[in-house]
Amino acid sequence: MNPTDEQTAAADAFRAGDHIALQAGAGTGKTTTLTFLARTTDHRGCYIAYNRAIAQDARARFPTTVQCKTAHALAYAAVGHRYTRRLNAPRRPAWQTGQALGITKALRIGDREITQKALSNATLRTVTRFCHTPDEAITPHHVPHLRGLEEPDLHAQLAAHIVPFARKAWADLQHPDDGAVRFDHDHYLKIWALTQPRIDAGFLLLDEAQDTNPVVEQIFLAQREHAQLVMVGDSAQAIYQWRGAKDIMTSFDGTQLALSQSFRFGPDLAHEANRWLHLADAPIRLTGAPTIPTELGPVTQPDAVLCRTNVGAMAQVMTLMAAGYRVALAGGGDSLQALAFAARDLKEGRRTHHPELILFPCWGDLQDYAAHDPAGRDLQPLGNLVDTHGTDAILTAVAHLAPEPHAQVTVSTAHKAKGREWPCVLIADDFARPQDDPTDDHTGIPAPPDPVDDAEARLAYVAVTRTRQRLDLGGLSWIHDHPDGHHDSSGTPQTCRPQGAGHCARPGGSRTSHERL
Repeated sequence: MNPTDEQTAAADAFRAGDHIALQAGAGTGKTTTLTFLARTTDHRGCYIAYNRAIAQDARARFPTTVQCKTAHALAYAAVGHRYTRRLNAPRRPAWQTGQALGITKALRIGDREITQKALSNATLRTVTRFCHTPDEAITPHHVPHLRGLEEPDLHAQLAAHIVPFARKAWADLQHPDDGAVRFDHDHYLKIWALTQPRIDAGFLLLDEAQDTNPVVEQIFLAQREHAQLVMVGDSAQAIYQWRGAKDIMTSFDGTQLALSQSFRFGPDLAHEANRWLHLADAPIRLTGAPTIPTELGPVTQPDAVLCRTNVGAMAQVMTLMAAGYRVALAGGGDSLQALAFAARDLKEGRRTHHPELILFPCWGDLQDYAAHDPAGRDLQPLGNLVDTHGTDAILTAVAHLAPEPHAQVTVSTAHKAKGREWPCVLIADDFARPQDDPTDDHTGIPAPPDPVDDAEARLAYVAVTRTRQRLDLGGLSWIHDHPDGHHDSSGTPQTCRPQGAGHCARPGGSRTSHERL
């Protein structure tokens, strides 16, 4: 490779033995850069990949002196293999596990009755949340907030009831051969972390550091005294805080460097990406490759449609199927199928085990909560989808999803699209714009819209940087009318440039390089 100045600077800092945090913008060749660093030394290293597919791809690219594994694979080799019998045990319903732990009756808190099944589910989720933290013991902090019990005093009552059972479940998980609780991969990762492990390597490379699981952060940072630490990621792509992930890059005690030259797209797309980077208060701005003529404009035949939510993705799937397209859904349809089954149970008067809907006794209760409680506003699209199409139509659509290699278009949430790219991308219309405030009663002049939320700006940045050839901003085009949206890479007010019209002819399928309700 012919390294850029930024890649050369990273190699110089690596050879000097610095601990490094490398901010790598979308399409800037972070894996290429890491392999470049690894080839400058004879020391043995360890590359900690975000998932197994990335680890497998990395093994073909890194020198043999670098071990490429996920944190779970490292944990399995150290302690997880002892629990093989429990990992392969048959699934069992959460309520049966709860019964084995001693959860045998319902609990009333305020005007809500939490069933035995709901309590069992919350207990197991408490253990899972604990496993994602660096904490040494289960506390009320780990108990999930349930819909309808968001008030602090109500949640405190729930936590006081749940914590003893969760601690009993964790004790059960320590037995390698048998137990009541189904053993999974996060359990042995946490067990390994609690041993304060030492990774035998001269340097560690941590990928996707902006979305690091706190327990992995604890393990990684603990190697500092004997290993050189290099973390790479993009703080502007930190989009998983809502499920406990943590951006550890900006506060890292080490040399802060950046990769800003994108090799995925051209200057016009970089300009659009920088608009969202500014709104996210990100530490970098991107430069597009002048040899790549990426365009912004209408796309009539997208390779991918990116949505804000799972429910929005399902709506897109049904619309495209009705138009005769072979449609794939990134990540598969299991989560949407589970939502549809849960909705059907509620509509037929049965309670559901779905964690998002578990406290609702019937569909009418969910509709009322979504319509009148601010905490339930995100359930309105689900209600509208089910009321418009019916659960049977949703389940039929899921059953007719095509595998991605055989699909004409892939529908994805922006979360699941992270790390991927397609030739032509359309942004779906479920990316909500900030609400306009009511008209000022004194002046009669409409108040300016709310500022763009930085978390939403990060998600939009991920979405708009998935394309190589042409992007239709679609559901994010409102940013051109928003007062916060008129900025270039330095934050200076700009007039938006009009983009040409046209469409994107389908050049083939997508290329894979590696949520919410």
